[in-house]
Amino acid sequence: MKKITLIVISVLLFGFFVSCNNNKNKSQQEENTMRSGFIKIAVDQTMQPTMQAEVDMFETENAATIEALYVSESEAIDLLMKDSVRLAVTARRFTEAELGYFHLKTFEPEEIRIAIDGVALIIHPENPDSIISVKDVRRILTGEVTRWDEIFPNSKLGKIQVVFDNTNSSIVRYANDSICREKPLSSDLNALEKNEEVVNYISENKSAMGLIGVNLISDTYGSSAMDFTKKIQVMRVSRNDNATRANAVQPYQYYIYNHQYPFIREIFILLNDPRGELPKGFTRFVTSDVGQRIILRSGLLPSTMPINAVKIVE
Repeated sequence: MKKITLIVISVLLFGFFVSCNNNKNKSQQEENTMRSGFIKIAVDQTMQPTMQAEVDMFETENAATIEALYVSESEAIDLLMKDSVRLAVTARRFTEAELGYFHLKTFEPEEIRIAIDGVALIIHPENPDSIISVKDVRRILTGEVTRWDEIFPNSKLGKIQVVFDNTNSSIVRYANDSICREKPLSSDLNALEKNEEVVNYISENKSAMGLIGVNLISDTYGSSAMDFTKKIQVMRVSRNDNATRANAVQPYQYYIYNHQYPFIREIFILLNDPRGELPKGFTRFVTSDVGQRIILRSGLLPSTMPINAVKIVE
């Protein structure tokens, strides 16, 4: 009789806990609004410093948890297409094929520009040749030029070692589409994994040149950016074929703003959130005054608010 009583009590308790758990899950689902709940988002890793600051501030102001997956641009788009995430931060818009894919599933995805970024060229601090033209950058990336002395006759650094973050990154795509254009990238270029690895590689190799997102080194208030800038130097780039200190600039906000710096790209939130829940709410936050000020403070150009452009006197 005692055994039967114990079994009945155990069954009742199990049912109680299952019921409580189901109610809890139901409650969490109901709380998934524009300002509460839990989501994962995919972010181009070149935008990690700024987007992490956005996530931190949004979570501080709302009862929400956002898990940001910092991956390559290609992986971010792939996660969005597979419906593993409803929001991706990338350095490009949807392609026609991607829009067609969503439309076949009766979705109406959105693309919202949130910032204007740049691609920085970085070299070792002891490299004396830090001024270069767009034309010579293109010659290096296509393999037409392979040695520093082919551009700078007095250079003793030998072969140019070009490094990117990884083969699926937005930086590689930008170099291919916007810098090299009709010519393919050289097969001698080296791919690592992350922007941080590119910085470390450059700091240890005097003959190397790296391409990274400006966001990694643009936040002068961030300790990580300050640490990185101590390890490398940022090249000045000129649209003029005869690059000089007078006509070449670094990717500061002012020169990105007036397009004097040539390697500029747009940053987008790609959104597929038919219910208009937390992904939509986070997007609204990023495009709000507070969200855009975070972008401004990070050294990039905000997309949806006016700015006071200040020229840097060097």
